[in-house]
Amino acid sequence: MTTKRQIKRLLIVNRGEIAIRVIRACKEMGITSVALFSEPDRTSLHVQAADEAYPLDGVSAKESYLNQEKILRIAEQAQVDALHPGYGFLSENGSFVERVEQAGFLFVGPSSRAIRAMGDKTSARRIAKSLGIPIVEGTIEPLNSEREGVEIASKIGFPVLIKAAAGGGGKGMRVVQSVEEFSSSFRMAQSEARNAFDDDRVYVEKYVQNPRHVEIQILGDHYGHVIHLGERECSIQRRHQKVIEESPSPIVDDKLRRAMGEAAVMAAKEAGYSNAGTIEFLVDANRNFYFLEMNTRLQVEHPVTEWVTGIDLVKAQLQIAMGEPLPWKQEDIRFTGHALESRIYAEDPRNNFFPSTGTLHIYTTPEGPRVRVDNGFRKGDLISIHYDPLLAKVVTFGSSRHEAIETMKRALSEFIVGGVRTTIPFCEFVLSHEEFRAGSFDTHFVSRTFSASELDRAEQGLLLPAIVASVLLKTSQGSILPQLNHVEKGSHSLWKKRREETYRPS
Repeated sequence: MTTKRQIKRLLIVNRGEIAIRVIRACKEMGITSVALFSEPDRTSLHVQAADEAYPLDGVSAKESYLNQEKILRIAEQAQVDALHPGYGFLSENGSFVERVEQAGFLFVGPSSRAIRAMGDKTSARRIAKSLGIPIVEGTIEPLNSEREGVEIASKIGFPVLIKAAAGGGGKGMRVVQSVEEFSSSFRMAQSEARNAFDDDRVYVEKYVQNPRHVEIQILGDHYGHVIHLGERECSIQRRHQKVIEESPSPIVDDKLRRAMGEAAVMAAKEAGYSNAGTIEFLVDANRNFYFLEMNTRLQVEHPVTEWVTGIDLVKAQLQIAMGEPLPWKQEDIRFTGHALESRIYAEDPRNNFFPSTGTLHIYTTPEGPRVRVDNGFRKGDLISIHYDPLLAKVVTFGSSRHEAIETMKRALSEFIVGGVRTTIPFCEFVLSHEEFRAGSFDTHFVSRTFSASELDRAEQGLLLPAIVASVLLKTSQGSILPQLNHVEKGSHSLWKKRREETYRPS
């Protein structure tokens, strides 16, 4: 029997925009928010937004946001009631969650048992297979050795995917085309998984050609009630990481949504799952779906579901953690309009989306009707090499998919960043492409259609605004800005407005 407990003080075990997102929910629910910060994040936006903040005294993720000892010590020191992991870092680490539970804190997420059952990708595949849910061919146990992996991959047939067992988000994932590539890909996948999740276990599955990536959002309480909140289309990806997501999916009709939703709910119930989670599927050209994995946490792209359902997922997470029953039945869930999310990364699309570091000399986010920006940074912040380069998420809503796309195009044209390269031009390329607008794309859209030359053509008209910005915009000390690494985006009218504001008499 679950005992209801109030959360009065919440420790947020994360950084950037997701930490700010949780802080905002805390403010609306009367919960004291407690932040953590590494040395590079000492003056970051999430530290300023929280009610309290404690140092982790480290630089790398391993020294700071993955350091379980430090985090639990701060939880005791700050006398919090619960911990919220956000996504990434320790959000799907069953051992950490078990330590949180043993220390007497609430964990805003599933139990350690459920994470081990579903957050571990190989365990989740076993459960799906036992329920008769179709899965992609591959192993249902982590690989014991590189040699075993080669033997299994050869049996399945190349190409294959090597994937991290303990996490998602494209981390610890490598496509392997041949036996000759397996050894180096195996080691790289293990290393990346270790750095991202503190767990280097990997497994192998068949690489499915030209699928759609569609996921189902679920919510479950501690009393066995589980519902789904529809699907998100996540097929626009680079390096197996999502860049643009939307809800509903252009290829999902009511019949497919019902079938996928029922499969997701069945898997979650089998694992005794509570809180927010996402079941990810691959969908082929004939609309057959295959279980891929479960993310036992809040997803980066959760805002699109919030907009089409009207349900605040972070507040729901907190209420479930406090022992409240779900206030909705499946028949209560209604979907309205269309929502779209563009992830704005500090990455160079011209250089295979390589991370771009530097100081944000200019940083102006969009506003206006039907626009939501989940932002983690501000002008003057340093974008370092140590963490995920996600700057912000721009989310738009429309009565139709067309309106949501056009609103997104307008919003991205208002997003101005100086100092680092970003994925803004890439997102604009996608939004204008006929395949995307027709809804006829798949997970290979980027590799098939995108090249650096596409951005060069699109940005020829932006040279003058960039030069004007580098000359006219000044630092708070009054000196001319140092040489900018890059300026994007903004129209001439926006630069004119900025210039007028700069020289307006005080």
